[in-house]
Amino acid sequence: MLDKSIPYYRIILKRKSGTKVPDAILPDGFSFVYFKKGDEIDWATIETSVLEFGSINEAKEYFVNKYIPKIDELIKRSIFVQNEKGQKVATFTCWYEMLNKQQVPFMHWVACHPEYQGRGIGKALIAYGIKKMIELDGDVDMYIPTQTWSYKAISLYEWAGFYILNNNKKYGKHKNQAKKGLPIINDLLYSGGDKK
Repeated sequence: MLDKSIPYYRIILKRKSGTKVPDAILPDGFSFVYFKKGDEIDWATIETSVLEFGSINEAKEYFVNKYIPKIDELIKRSIFVQNEKGQKVATFTCWYEMLNKQQVPFMHWVACHPEYQGRGIGKALIAYGIKKMIELDGDVDMYIPTQTWSYKAISLYEWAGFYILNNNKKYGKHKNQAKKGLPIINDLLYSGGDKK
């Protein structure tokens, strides 16, 4: 869940091609599934639960406008984790953006419903998602735009072989603000900050 009590800065992480993908498996009773028509509500529910959007309707509208026009890509790039009852509890979008006039893999919208966090679902989803991105786009450099508000997730991305780009450059449509955001992240994650 986002921590909006701290200053917001956009943070870009990169995984270099050839970086080993860690292994992690889902807990018993959970499975990976891909997007099908109607899942935009599940995506919106998950993303709203972690405070990325103010309402499910707002999240659904964003998803429909951003991804549904590319439905053929979406059905192979939007991953969910579901529980035994078929309820979707986490999501990962293996997307792409233009960088230096080339299509480059970008992780989008990685989230796990708060009720299911702390069970290893996020690690398994990230490992699975990276492998899927390699399958779809090759083992090339890939990126994830995140934010200081998601600082707890940054340690998961680092576990998966990503590192923070410590600059203020633009990557795709995202302006990196790591020069301002990194001191906050370092304090909270690595210096014994009280928000661990």
